[in-house]
Amino acid sequence: MIGYLKGKVKYLAPEYVLLEVGGVGYEVVCSGAAFSRLSGVKTGEDGEVYTYLQVKEDGIALFGFADVQEKSLFLKLTSVQGVGAKMAIAILSSMRPSDVSEAIATADAKRLSGVKGVGKKTAERIILELHGKISADELLGGETAPAVRAAALPAEDDDALEALIGLGFTRQESARAVERAKAKGARTVEEILTAVLKG
Repeated sequence: MIGYLKGKVKYLAPEYVLLEVGGVGYEVVCSGAAFSRLSGVKTGEDGEVYTYLQVKEDGIALFGFADVQEKSLFLKLTSVQGVGAKMAIAILSSMRPSDVSEAIATADAKRLSGVKGVGKKTAERIILELHGKISADELLGGETAPAVRAAALPAEDDDALEALIGLGFTRQESARAVERAKAKGARTVEEILTAVLKG
């Protein structure tokens, strides 16, 4: 089982990150927090992710997380009937792990069903099966909150990121879009959003 990878960031795409470890390139489908952290690493420099290797009849996929708590939450989500790895990653890319935990703990199905691809019945099933299984550490964010803040973007970047997510972009797409806008010279929230929406 591949549980952790540390290597050179070779490529960042909306769907995955390519990490070179020991001369081998690993395609890792990352959560929003893991993607944000790796997007702050320059190409060719070292990045790290905690990983889960999924082996299915139709192929193998590697999923990446910012820390152990986030990986643990992913495994809890995928233990729910009808929630696959892709849906769990979508949830963790649209919401912070602590927000997911809070939504489950407070039985907020509406919040969970706000994630693209998660219907009301699925959200209710997640709450039903995981309610009571969320630890206080996960509810408070565990290692995830400080980890994300450590790699976090300046306030205006973070505001732009949240605004784009509110418009329906995934966290991964938003992080990449903000990065591209800043590369073009955008600095304020308004400039970043204008640059992104103009394409």
